[in-house]
Amino acid sequence: MITREQLANVLDHPVYDGDGNKIGDAKHVFFDDMTGRPEWVSVRTGMFGTSESFVPIRDAALVRDHLEVPYGKEQVKGAPDVDVDAGGHLSEGEEHRLYDYYGINWSSVLTEAERTDPDSDTTTGTGTMGTGTAGAAATGPADTTGMTTASGTAGAAGATGAAGIAGHRTGTDRDTAERAGTRADEAMTRSEERMHIGVERRESGRARIRKYVVTEDVEQTVPVRHEEVHVEREPITDANRDAAMAGPEIGEAEHEITLHEEHTFVETEAVPMERVRLTTEEHIENETVHGQVRKERIEVEGVVEEDEETRPDRG
Repeated sequence: MITREQLANVLDHPVYDGDGNKIGDAKHVFFDDMTGRPEWVSVRTGMFGTSESFVPIRDAALVRDHLEVPYGKEQVKGAPDVDVDAGGHLSEGEEHRLYDYYGINWSSVLTEAERTDPDSDTTTGTGTMGTGTAGAAATGPADTTGMTTASGTAGAAGATGAAGIAGHRTGTDRDTAERAGTRADEAMTRSEERMHIGVERRESGRARIRKYVVTEDVEQTVPVRHEEVHVEREPITDANRDAAMAGPEIGEAEHEITLHEEHTFVETEAVPMERVRLTTEEHIENETVHGQVRKERIEVEGVVEEDEETRPDRG
């Protein structure tokens, strides 16, 4: 069982089930009115922590930096929704519903409370502990309304919360207060939750550009020239007789000419063609987000209010 001294390591810390699945974060710890022991912890679950479920803390264990409960994640998330009154108190009926849901014997809970405080005539219920990280809290003196006050100081370094045990007022306490000339505040505070939606930037994918080399066959026709030898014969005429008689009359002679031809060769050069880059373009889309918020409603019995049907809290 979690002790008061360990509460600093419970509030605002993760809560896991027996299989190691994170359920959510612990937000409130509720104490039993009669035993003064931590009895319930509320866990923020769901998207953005918009839901809050109650889970018994009596069989929970503090493992390093988180709380481990012997109930499955889905079971905790499916726990009945309960209403906590303005004083931060669970009624007997609401607590009974939770015990039935988790399969805890209600009579054994009452027996344990009676063993702790057999002379108490206070109606069975569970008080609440303030939100925030807190250590062990000292219990202060009771005021004239029967509500136990607290001014405890956090037991862990850096803790910011203080907690106390809240109990139901009995009829005897109310009469005593009225005889003493004091009256408790009879107003009831109605609260409701507001849904706050946030956005976070996540990586959705990656794009890259790269270049690689391919080889293509290119074909092009170009003209090439070459020389060929042709033999020309001309008869001796008066026009060429002198040239013909210029050499020896009889003897050996040799004439040679050089032939030429063109050959093709290939060379390449790198020529820039284009520049390619990646850019991003941001688009804005409207996305509908669904969540659940809890609202308190106040019903008035025995009194007919004016314009009751048009009140905004009647919806």
